[in-house]
Amino acid sequence: MRFTSWAIGLTLAGAALLTACGGKSSSSSNTNVRLLNASVGYASLDLTVNSTVINSNVAYGSVGAYSSISTGATSSLVQASGVGSTVAALTPTLTGSSNYTMIAYGWGGTVRTSLLQEAEPVADANKSKLLFLNLAPDAGALDLYLTAANNTNALDGTAPVATNILGGGSSGYNIINSGSYRVTLTGYNKPADVRLNIPSVTLDSTSVSTLIATATQGGRLVNGLTLKQQGAATNIPSTMTRIRVAATMSGNSTVSTTLGSATLLATTLAPQIGTYQTVAAGAATPVITVNGGPLTVASQTFKAGNDYTLLVYGTPALPLFALISDDNRLPTVAGSAKIRLVNGFASGFAGLTMSLDYTDIASNITPGGASTVTTVSASSGSTPSLLTVRSPTNGSVYSNSTLIVPQGAVFSLFMMGDPALATPIGQLVREDH
Repeated sequence: MRFTSWAIGLTLAGAALLTACGGKSSSSSNTNVRLLNASVGYASLDLTVNSTVINSNVAYGSVGAYSSISTGATSSLVQASGVGSTVAALTPTLTGSSNYTMIAYGWGGTVRTSLLQEAEPVADANKSKLLFLNLAPDAGALDLYLTAANNTNALDGTAPVATNILGGGSSGYNIINSGSYRVTLTGYNKPADVRLNIPSVTLDSTSVSTLIATATQGGRLVNGLTLKQQGAATNIPSTMTRIRVAATMSGNSTVSTTLGSATLLATTLAPQIGTYQTVAAGAATPVITVNGGPLTVASQTFKAGNDYTLLVYGTPALPLFALISDDNRLPTVAGSAKIRLVNGFASGFAGLTMSLDYTDIASNITPGGASTVTTVSASSGSTPSLLTVRSPTNGSVYSNSTLIVPQGAVFSLFMMGDPALATPIGQLVREDH
């Protein structure tokens, strides 16, 4: 099983070109093609080659059956099942008498494709070959670790099997001993930054397999798929969620937050924006204390693959809590970035408006709320942009005239404190790092 020469080590930009490159082979022999649906944005997909549907209703996380096509006529469309709309198009160069899996991945409206040639020689006895594909560009570069099955120890001091695998790229085949392993994907060079944990995967003797990372709702965590060469696919969804605490209260309040055994924010003086912690998804009740006293919080549901901000805001006399779902997926438009506004002010300061270069990009954001993420143009060279926030009662409450908006960046602007008591604080956080 291998990538064709033009698919090895693709960067994100290269992966986008894959849908438009390739050409017809001079050979008129036949070869076998099937579709793997690795796009969490589509419940099912079809694959059409030369106006003939060769795979239909391929559910997310599954692979269709092979169909023989001519290598001299490979014009292919990946289409949304039922609707029939085209989500990706390509005309690949294929070798006759071989086997290929066309992998569709990405979100609705931004589907990309990678072509996997399944012709890798089998591993030796008591060995296995494993290829890792990072088809979750929003997650950034990833490292792959293999440890003892069902091992729960930290990865510190463990060497990764593959490292710095960029979005759209592959590790090449890794030859390892056959057996069962815990499979862990982490952020590049960050063994504690776990993005996917699979307690046990069995790699059989002489087998050739591919591990595929796919996108999640939040963007930074990943789902998993395993594909046996010329065999079945197994869907391994994430069971984790990422949560951070943003304590934006005024009045020098101290705030702490735990969730089960995880400390989301150690006792600290507000305002403070904590880092994301990865915990098990599901229903749970955060334990929040403000100035040593408990804040009453109902049980919350944290969905697998999502990112969340627990916002603790208000005043010492009236502390408040809000759960905000975070969209940390990368922008899909070339030359753009994404930004949103989080209103962590006390309850008397409603209706915040955020503008970039005098154009409103968020409006009427009330305390405890966040705007939807807005796609904006990235800065031109070193020319700064002007980012401002204004209140209908207090006028301008934030201004940044030196902001350089990098292409591909994702930002959240947190407004913190109590403007009635002190100068408000605006904290711009870059989320895609």
